Formats: sequence, C-alpha cells, structure tokens
Amino acid sequence: MSTTGGVKSTRGRVLVVEDEAYVRESLTEILRDQGYEVAEAGTVAEAMSLLARAPVDVVLTDFRLPDADGLDLVRQVQALSPDVPVVVLTGQGTIASAVECLKSGASDYLLKPADPEALEVALDRAMAGRALRREVQYLRTAAGRDVAPIGSSPAWRRVLEMVDAAALTDSAVLLRGESGTGKELLARRLHQKSRRAAGPYVRVNGAAIPLEMWESEFFGHRRGSFTGASADREGWFQVAHRGTLFLDEVGAMPAEAQPKLLRTIQDGEFHRLGDQQPTRVDVRIVAATNADLEADIKDGRFRADLYYRLNVLQILVPPLRDRPEDIPLLARSFAGDVAARVGRPAPDLDAETIARLRAYSWPGNVRELRSAIERALVLHPGRGLAALDLAPEPVAPPASADAASAEGSETLALRDNLNRLERSLLVEAHRRAHGVRREAARLLGIDARNLAYYCRKHGLDFDSLAE
Repeated sequence: MSTTGGVKSTRGRVLVVEDEAYVRESLTEILRDQGYEVAEAGTVAEAMSLLARAPVDVVLTDFRLPDADGLDLVRQVQALSPDVPVVVLTGQGTIASAVECLKSGASDYLLKPADPEALEVALDRAMAGRALRREVQYLRTAAGRDVAPIGSSPAWRRVLEMVDAAALTDSAVLLRGESGTGKELLARRLHQKSRRAAGPYVRVNGAAIPLEMWESEFFGHRRGSFTGASADREGWFQVAHRGTLFLDEVGAMPAEAQPKLLRTIQDGEFHRLGDQQPTRVDVRIVAATNADLEADIKDGRFRADLYYRLNVLQILVPPLRDRPEDIPLLARSFAGDVAARVGRPAPDLDAETIARLRAYSWPGNVRELRSAIERALVLHPGRGLAALDLAPEPVAPPASADAASAEGSETLALRDNLNRLERSLLVEAHRRAHGVRREAARLLGIDARNLAYYCRKHGLDFDSLAE
C-alpha cells in the first residue's frame, strides 16, 4: 500500500486456465513479465475451486478444455463472481465464435497464439471495465454532491496550500478540526489534485458501521462465508483500489477493528471473509476526526500505532469563527444554492446581515451556517435573510466598579474579548470538573471531542491546569 512504501503493487491477479502445460507456462511467464500476479489451473473444476478460495481480478481461459469448454467456465464464473471478467483464447477466428464468446458473458476474446501486446491490452481493458463498474456502483449509493471549498481568508488559504502540497505525495493525511468545518471537502480536493484523481474516491464513516458488520464492509466477503452472505461482496478497500479511501470520523472506529485496519494500511493487503489468499490493494489513506485522539490513546480507546500510521501529514482545519472573512462568501453561495433549489431569486446580503453573521460564533461551523440560511429562506421566503434565527450568545457578567473605572483604557474589540472570555471559561470548567474532560465539556455545553481544539487554540494543557 502506498502509505507505507513497503509493498510492491501489482497490476492485478490473473487466473490462467489452460490444459496444455507448456502453453500455460508461456502465458504465465508473459503475464509476470508484464507485472501481473498469476494463478494457474488446468481444468474448469480446478479453476472454480481456486476462484472460490482466492481473489482474482480477471480470468484468462482457453476455449477448449478437457472437462468442459471455456464458455461453460464463463457461465460458472458469472454465477459465482459476476464482477470478475473473463477473456477467452480461441483458435477459431470466425465471427460466429466471437459472438458466441461475448453472448456467453466473456468481456473479450483473443486468437491463439496470443500476441503479448494484444493480451496486455485485453486484460487491462477487462480490469478497467471492472473498476469502472465498481466505482459506478459506489457512486450510485454515495450521498452528497461535489462542492468546491469556499474561502479567501489567510487561515483558509493556508489550509488549501497544505492540502495541495499533500496531494503531490501518497503519504497518509489526517485532517483534524471541529464537526462541520469542511474536512470532507478538503479530502475530496486532495484526491482531485493527486495523481489518483482518475481513480475512485471512497468515503466511509467510521461511526456509522456496527462492529459486527465492520470486517465485511471494509474487506468484503465470499458468498456463504457467514449466514446471510448470499453473494460475493467487495469491501471499501477493494472499491478504492488505485484511488483514495477517506476514513471519516476515524476516532470512532471500534477498538476491536483497529488492529486489522492498521495491518491493512501497513501491509497493503487483507483477507476477505471466505478467501484463503490475501487481496492486495493500492490505496491512499486520508482520515479525519474531531476527536481528541491523544486523550483517547491515553484512555485506551485508540491505538497509538494506528495514530502514528495515520498522522504522517496532519492538517488542522480552522473553525468558522477563526475565518470570519469567509462568512459573507459562504453565505452568498449557500443563499444562491437554496434559492435556485426552491425556484426563487437569490436574496441580497446587506451590511446589517453580514454584521450579524460575523458577530455570531458558529459552534456548528459551516454546516450550521448553511442550515441557518436554508431555514430562513424556506420558512420565511418574504423576509429573506432578515429572518435568520441565530442562537443567543453567552452574556459576560456585569463589570465591577474597578473595571468600570478603567473603561477608557480597555479595548472593545469583540473578538479579543470573546477569546479572553472563552479562555477563562475553559479554566473555570476545568476547576469545577476537577480535571475530568467529559464533565468539563458538559459544563461548557460542547462535544467532549472538541475540548482539545479549544485548549490548543488558547495554548492550554488541560491535564496540567491548576485546579
């Protein structure tokens, strides 16, 4: 796998089915020289037995075999593993024989003796077709639409520069930031600017897969490998072959599943349920989390070795309140999208509305901004963005007499004062919670996984704060 550099990638695994040993050996030598991994069989029965035990990317079979013909093998492969293409070698160079091969389900046919270049083209075409069908199947079930990251603030430009630099490598990337900051958009941008842009981009939410289904979802299974496995299924690692696998909410991965995930990332291969031989994959890993992984490691919820494997290139994604210059751009874009969807003209974004948007702290980040705009335009179309419903901001305690006397010398800059208040609340929450992270997060009204972000923002070490 590309994230480690320890495993040499092959072009794919070809099952050669040929009863004449010298022809089979010649084909095997040609294919290995071309970079393929090869398995061999002399009969249909032997081929089907091997296919049931080990992963295969494409079958190359002779038309004439001792126990059945190649077309029988095509039909049996279609029944057992319908996603595996079959290329047929035939000595009958007639239109009728070609039509017969293709009608039976073969992806291609070649005349014997096979020219090495023609053989290479046919196998590459067969595997490219398989990869395309796999990606189409994924995209049909994938949610969301492709949206470019929006923003021109210095903080956001720095993040985009880091993403673009990371795209030039195959190193693992860990995107860290609060929920709703746009980590998935950045992962997709990273893929689109990488050398893997023509390959699949697969997003998997680590928090959405139950432990009992985890292995089947990530690595796939063979028909009959467990109760309810009525057909072969390819897992997300196989679907993402030669592309990018985005592990969203990686901090929520079940602890029991983390060792196998680590081995797969490290070795570039895995065992599909029901297979006796491993499947090799070439996948670029991008992970994202809003969790405090360092605290999870300390508490035994996340493996340190998996963290180090994922955290090769770390990119911190800023919350929306740290990039206020981008709020008008985002708001105009979201308002235009919503208006177009409901068939209305895009509303104006006046100075008063911009001021309200920039003054709010957006704890839900970009996702909350979009929801607020959509709610206003759908529920109150006549008022437009004047109907924005923003949660009330916390009010600072009344100023003391001493503070009032110093009124003329203190800054009234809203953001500076909010940052000071935020820092003091963190310290007070630590004191009241006696250093317990989850209790401190509860007191602050935030997700416990976001507490680490706030501490890093204000240069605080939560565990060493004085009570």
